[in-house]
Amino acid sequence: MSSVLLAYEPAIRLTFSGGVLAVMMVWEALTPRRRRTVSRWARWPGNLGIVALNTLLLRAVFPVAAVGLAALGQQRGWGPLHNVAIPGWAKVIAAVVLLDLAIYLQHVMFHAVPAFWRLHRVHHADLDFDVTTGARFHPLEILLSMGFKLAVVAALGAPAVAVLFFEVALNATAMFNHGNVGLSRTMDRVLRWLLVTPDMQRIHHSRVVSETNSDFGFNLPWGDRLFGTYRAAPAAGHETMTIGLESFRDPAQLRLDHMLLQPFVGAVGAYPINRRRIAL
Repeated sequence: MSSVLLAYEPAIRLTFSGGVLAVMMVWEALTPRRRRTVSRWARWPGNLGIVALNTLLLRAVFPVAAVGLAALGQQRGWGPLHNVAIPGWAKVIAAVVLLDLAIYLQHVMFHAVPAFWRLHRVHHADLDFDVTTGARFHPLEILLSMGFKLAVVAALGAPAVAVLFFEVALNATAMFNHGNVGLSRTMDRVLRWLLVTPDMQRIHHSRVVSETNSDFGFNLPWGDRLFGTYRAAPAAGHETMTIGLESFRDPAQLRLDHMLLQPFVGAVGAYPINRRRIAL
């Protein structure tokens, strides 16, 4: 089973990613949640360019992806999940939930540590919010995140099938919940108990510091509810709230070259959770 997953993992991930991206782009075009404040032509070259750069970088630096490491862990019996007497399906569910919790905690850490926030603010510096925002991360953050994810996979002893499912689901839900799409109030209210919805994730991209530091979930919403970081709605309303950060309002900052330099310029500001009252 593991060898089959390893053989088809790139194709599975590419198929799902491409399919979800296409669906979200069409959905955004047909029924947008908000009127665009910045054109696609100004934002998408930088956002998609950094995705291409990150993909190449990950392949070069981490030749063994998370699924491959999980398969190796299964062969060698690493981690508690390979050494407890519970059904295979229970191990898969436990691994997915624990991996999601780890990503939630990592996300909080990138908002709490000023040096990490400098990297992560590239994601928040987008001046509008759509499916491409969900993959807009600085290459150094991508490398740190992958290293952290590999460590968690090895420490848990996560089954390879669980890691593949988690990777595909995380990618798909990140595109979905960053989409400029609208759900009915009833659907959103029900769905946000199971998944992070676009209205939840949009709050996290608010210009307002207290709203930026809320709704950290990418996939499952339970970490936010468990640790008190859940926020139901932005103060200004979804249609009129301002997306982005105080320090990067110039549209020139949407260019790829500027995005790559953003961690190294300017003050860290008041956004880091433990620096709210200090502007450095």
